[in-house]
Amino acid sequence: MIGTIYINGEPSDGLIPVTDSSVLRGDGCFEVLRAYRGKPFELDGHLDRLERSAGALEIVLPSRADLLDWVRKSAAEVDDGAVRVVVTRGGSVPGIEGPSRVIVFSHPWPRGDDTTTLYPVVAPWHSAGVDWALAGAKLISYAPNLSARRQAQNHGFDDALLLTTDGVVLEGPTFSVGWVVDGRLETPSLDLGILFSITRGVTLDLARESGIEIVEGEWKLDRLGQATEVMAMSTIREVQGVTAVGERTFASGPMTRRLAARFAERIEAL
Repeated sequence: MIGTIYINGEPSDGLIPVTDSSVLRGDGCFEVLRAYRGKPFELDGHLDRLERSAGALEIVLPSRADLLDWVRKSAAEVDDGAVRVVVTRGGSVPGIEGPSRVIVFSHPWPRGDDTTTLYPVVAPWHSAGVDWALAGAKLISYAPNLSARRQAQNHGFDDALLLTTDGVVLEGPTFSVGWVVDGRLETPSLDLGILFSITRGVTLDLARESGIEIVEGEWKLDRLGQATEVMAMSTIREVQGVTAVGERTFASGPMTRRLAARFAERIEAL
């Protein structure tokens, strides 16, 4: 069940006008946090990113104290699930512009499978490292990414792996990726315009603490032919083994299991 829906901090029926910018223009940003035992995980990191996204969109947010309060109240309503924060510009029809809206609610989200399969999909809409005003912002306009996921599922895979038009590996529609080559953990660089993933950041920190060498860079899909393991990282997936990327198959190997275990320890310490 969905918990209380807060709009600008007030409990509501969850209804917003059809004139809202999120409905008419897809103009807004969002965050999804995981709640464990009613506590939000990596809350400050998510709110930092939300503030960067809203700043890029020139949307003024409520105070940090208010955002913290709303998310914590929402997280307390769900034992193990997700907290969603959606920011819209507000009214977008002439004469009824603004004010902005911050929507916060929680809902159960059972943990998924330990492994997944990915189908490579070219993503011409991705900035792929080209600098622009909204680079790195977590926008609510996810239609191209979700279309890529459906394309992958139509080919019998669980999800998509996005590539540039010349075959460079980027990220998944809603997750980051990494792989193991000669004992090193390789992952696409943020310079490619991929999202600054909170889970990716935590996982890389855990890898460094474990003495694992990390290389961030730019590789074409053929690089996975040298990989022994592939992993997906996101708020909902945590650290998940990838057992296939197109025709290439992989075992859910020791580094993936090790990092998943370290991530679980981080959660237990919450």
